[in-house]
Order: sequence, then C-alpha cells, then structure tokens
Amino acid sequence: MSSQAAAALPAARLASIDLMRGLVIAFMVLDHVRDFLHVDAASFDPLDPAHTSVLLYATRWVTHLCAPTFVFLAGTSVWLQRARGRGTRELSWFLLTRGLWLVVLELTLIGFAWSFSFPYLIFLQVIWAIGCSMALLAALVWLPRAAVLGLGVLIIAGHNLLDPLSAPQLTAGAGLWTALMAPGPLPPHGYPLAFVPYPVVPWLGVMLLGYGLGPWFLLPARQRLARFVTLGIAMLVLLVVLRGGNLYGTPQAWSVQPTLPQSAMDFLRVEKYPPSLLYVCATLGLLFTLLPLIERWRGPVARALLVFGSVPLFAYVLHLYMTHLLAILERRATHQSTAGMYDVIRNAIFHPSALQGTGVALPVVYLSWLGVLLVLYPLCLWYSRLRQRHRDWWWLSYL
Repeated sequence: MSSQAAAALPAARLASIDLMRGLVIAFMVLDHVRDFLHVDAASFDPLDPAHTSVLLYATRWVTHLCAPTFVFLAGTSVWLQRARGRGTRELSWFLLTRGLWLVVLELTLIGFAWSFSFPYLIFLQVIWAIGCSMALLAALVWLPRAAVLGLGVLIIAGHNLLDPLSAPQLTAGAGLWTALMAPGPLPPHGYPLAFVPYPVVPWLGVMLLGYGLGPWFLLPARQRLARFVTLGIAMLVLLVVLRGGNLYGTPQAWSVQPTLPQSAMDFLRVEKYPPSLLYVCATLGLLFTLLPLIERWRGPVARALLVFGSVPLFAYVLHLYMTHLLAILERRATHQSTAGMYDVIRNAIFHPSALQGTGVALPVVYLSWLGVLLVLYPLCLWYSRLRQRHRDWWWLSYL
C-alpha cells in the first residue's frame, strides 16, 4: 500500500489500536494498585501456586498483557508513521530523540512517582525499555521492513538460548549484560543504585515485531482479523507444545501440582523478566486471537478505553502519582505505618519486611482500582482533546 493511500484511510479504521492500548492501561492500573495497596503484595509472588488464590493469580496474570501490548503497538505506530509519508531521516531522528526523552522520564518523573523520596532506587522498567528500543529502532528503520521483522522474530525466539548466562558469571561487561539481556541490580556487584526488571534486547524484539506487522493494520477488516487470529492461534499452540513438554522458551519448568487449578497456574507461569518466548506467545497470542472481539467492542466502557489509549504516556505517569498517594492515604486512614511507602522499590526488592503487614484486602484493591480509573478518565479526556485541538504543537508528539 502506498503512503498516500495509507494516509487517506479513515482514523476509525485504526481505533482498535487505541482500544487495545486503553484496555491494557486499565489492566496496568489494576496491577499497580495491587502493588501499592494489597496487603500481601510484598509477602509472596501472586503467581506462586503454593501461596496464591485463583482470584489473586488471575488479577496478576491478566496484567501480563500490558507490557507486550504497549511495546508491540509502539512498533506498529512507528510503521504507521512511515506508511503515512514520514521520511526515513525524519522518522529516525524522531525515534532517537523521543526514545532518549522516555529514558529521561523514567529516570526522573517516573522514578520519583514510584518512590516519593530522594534519593531513590532507579527502576528501569517499561518506559525505559520502550525508550531504548525506539533509539535502536532509529537505526533499524533504514533497513527493509522484512529485515526488521525477521530480526524481531529472531530475538523473540532465540534469546532464551542465552538463559544460562548471568551477570555474576561475567568478569567484564556485567552491567551492560544486565541492562541489555537479564534483569538485576546495577552495578551488579556492590551497593545497587538501580534495578533493571526490563532488559532492553528482549523487548526490542517485541517492538520490531510490531513494526514488521504494521501493514496488517491497514488491510481490509476481514483479511486483517484473519491474519491476526491465525497468528494468535499458532502462538498459543506453540505455547502448549513447548510448555507442555518443558522443551524450550521459558527458564522454569512446570509440573503437576496437588490440584488441577494449581497445575494450570504453574503451567501458565511463564517468565516475564525478561519476556520469554512462551510469555510472548501467551500474551500476544491471546491478544491477537481476541482482536475480533476487541474491534467490535462498543459502548461507554469502550469509549472510555479509547480515551485512555489515545494518551497512554500521560495516563501512565499520572496514574502512578495517584496510586502512590492513594496507598499512603489509605494506610493513614486505617492507622497503618506508611514508612515503607517511601523508596518503595528498594523496600520491595531488598527490604520487603518494611511493606509486609500493611495494606488492604483484594476486594478493596478492586474498589480502589475503579476509583483511580474514574478520576483518571476526565483528566485523560481533557488532555486528549487538547492534543486534538493543537496538532500543530510539535512537542505534544513527545508526550
């Protein structure tokens, strides 16, 4: 399809992208409300079948859709800019500068939102991964789209071959390995100044996949949905085959547990940090398979999700401040200690006892989640309308 034809397509044809983003933003808010407020958030892994409940497991697992969807659609959006006529040089410069800007946001405004204290443990997660991946894609957009797609598939499918390596095994370049390939503290040895849960290279693969499959979003609806559903089912089948035999694609093997629900939970407990092949198959496979339902979604909830999805970075930054403040206020209202609510990430990773024993039950987490969404919606609506009114403000494209 020519860039002129792509540019002429009605915006409604691509509303499903904002709807997908909005859906995973709602899930992301749930996950972070649980992180900040749930009484057991620092006590055990909610995906551990030996300790969790079915509801808590589902609450955590469904939020696995968030990061891969964000990163995949970030790559798709880059290709759509190219399809609408943005030149390679201009696109490359935009990706480099916006990518670096996102890294700066992660280190500053977002880092403080997680902490509410100085100094704080730098937490390099999804915005960092997107920013670094964009900066790398700035060079890769000069390649043919098929080559970018092939590289993305190679990274997603092949990076688990390097699972046996870890930063402590390396005498040189351990910090670089942590930033690029495997999660861990920085520096790897000594007092940690940062922690990397989102190493760059595996997430780069997901972004490249989104870029490479970008043309599918401009196909006629029947053809577009057929392709995505076929790919989604294939990814889910691959998940079942590889996971079922503990063959490849995630570091931890699964095993039969005392109950059927526990066995299912262990089976679906695929590695996110970094995103394993089977994690990508489980999350994006499910998303692609459900795409026909997502595209047909109508009504007030869908309209609200479209608003969230139209301003994802704004919603991301704002909800962190809202959720962290709510966690402090709820603890004070219930006469609980708020000491662990400052430099939260350092406490959660290195001093979990500072957070244990405080917080609220899971039903209150869900009520708090809905409250955050209700307050977040009008603010996102205001900002979305501001962007629509002032498309000539170039700097808004960085926000």
